[in-house]
Amino acid sequence: MKILFWGTPAYALASLDALVAAGHELVGVVSQPDRRRGRGSALIPSAVKARALELGLPVFTPERIRREPALQGELAALGADAYVVVAFGQILPPEVLVQPPLGCWNGHGSLLPRWRGAAPIQWALLEGDSQTGVGIMAMEEGLDTGPVLLQRSLKIGLLENAEQLAIRLAELSSSLLVEALPRIEAAGPGTEQQRWERLKLMPQSDEGVTYARMLSRDDRRIDWQQSGLAIHRQVMGLYPGAWTQWRQRRLQILASEPLVRRLAERLSPEGQAAALRLGLPSGNVSGVADASDNQARPAAGRVLEVIEGVGLVISTGGCPLLIRTAKLEGRGVASGTSLIQQCDATIGEQLGETGTISA
Repeated sequence: MKILFWGTPAYALASLDALVAAGHELVGVVSQPDRRRGRGSALIPSAVKARALELGLPVFTPERIRREPALQGELAALGADAYVVVAFGQILPPEVLVQPPLGCWNGHGSLLPRWRGAAPIQWALLEGDSQTGVGIMAMEEGLDTGPVLLQRSLKIGLLENAEQLAIRLAELSSSLLVEALPRIEAAGPGTEQQRWERLKLMPQSDEGVTYARMLSRDDRRIDWQQSGLAIHRQVMGLYPGAWTQWRQRRLQILASEPLVRRLAERLSPEGQAAALRLGLPSGNVSGVADASDNQARPAAGRVLEVIEGVGLVISTGGCPLLIRTAKLEGRGVASGTSLIQQCDATIGEQLGETGTISA
């Protein structure tokens, strides 16, 4: 098939490479414009654009595709049979959706209709979902509202961060796209309704719809009054962005474990031992302190214990949180003994106090 591929971040690379390896003809790639990043604010191409140039493919980088009718015409002239979209980052307008005779297809990183929108991987982790997956969806004007051709699920690990989960979902998306395209080609052209009926697409349910909104800087600052489980989900879901304050410096937390006894078997051996020693009683399944706990519970955000070779145990509004890996402002990423030495923490010290650091 002749494919016009739409994608931007590294997440989409597996799908681009899989389509090439499967023998499809890539007539072009559409990606977000180069952005200024890093020291010196140099213009850096997206991961997909860089790979497309390596492959010798034509690349198009619209600032806003819906406002560029001339470019829309150029893309239509490429004669693609289908458009494949994986994490492009812009909504395709109706004028573009009707161009390819075999339709526009999106590899979306969630089990639709849960987590429509911009950040499905992050929100699945933030909300503590036990599973997620990928759907190959026929695109229409609504935001991720189209019917689904193929869908596969996978379990989410308690200690899995957004980057690790994205790698697994990217591979799943690439394999599903390769599986889906021959079926799309066999169904042939026709009206949208005719093609959808031939493919026996599954309409999305009206129940269970959730939206994965764009995340902000405020989402990344840790509130130690939350339960340890909620903070852990924040660390995993916003990886590598969740942070707190430590002695007037920013401390970016990169790996943690919630010390809840009911979750002990899903923790590391070190986390299991700490959970059994320090975690909430197994009967408290919420991970949130109840009123009877408050008298004995230390103030949230205090260093409870320094576990040699492992990390720091911090009090929260619920179960304690074990910090395994972090990056102190001005220093490198540190784990275990290096983390303990870097922070030089003592029992009772407070994280997250109001200071001069801005969000």
